[in-house]
Amino acid sequence: MDKKKLYVGNLPWSVNEQSLKDMFSPFGEITEAIVISDRYTGRSKGFGFVTFANEADAEKAIAEMAEKEIEGRKIMVNVARPREERSNQRGGGGGGGGFRKDYNRRGY
Repeated sequence: MDKKKLYVGNLPWSVNEQSLKDMFSPFGEITEAIVISDRYTGRSKGFGFVTFANEADAEKAIAEMAEKEIEGRKIMVNVARPREERSNQRGGGGGGGGFRKDYNRRGY
């Protein structure tokens, strides 16, 4: 696990990659700052990742920024976990159709 990469959650919608980088840069050299956005709307999903050049700076950022209030929201900051493999990209367990199976019996 890369302890230099931090997960930052509960971000205000107004935070972009540059403001995220600016928020964490006082703690050390940042190699990457990413805000995750919805692929269809482009709107922030309210979380992102900050990668530091070294582990000590990342630990300092966790200690100082965890639960800090930004624009009225307490942000979450911790070491990022590796992404888990997803067996079904679309979710929902299959079935498809988008309607209930008892559609015809209910008389809708």
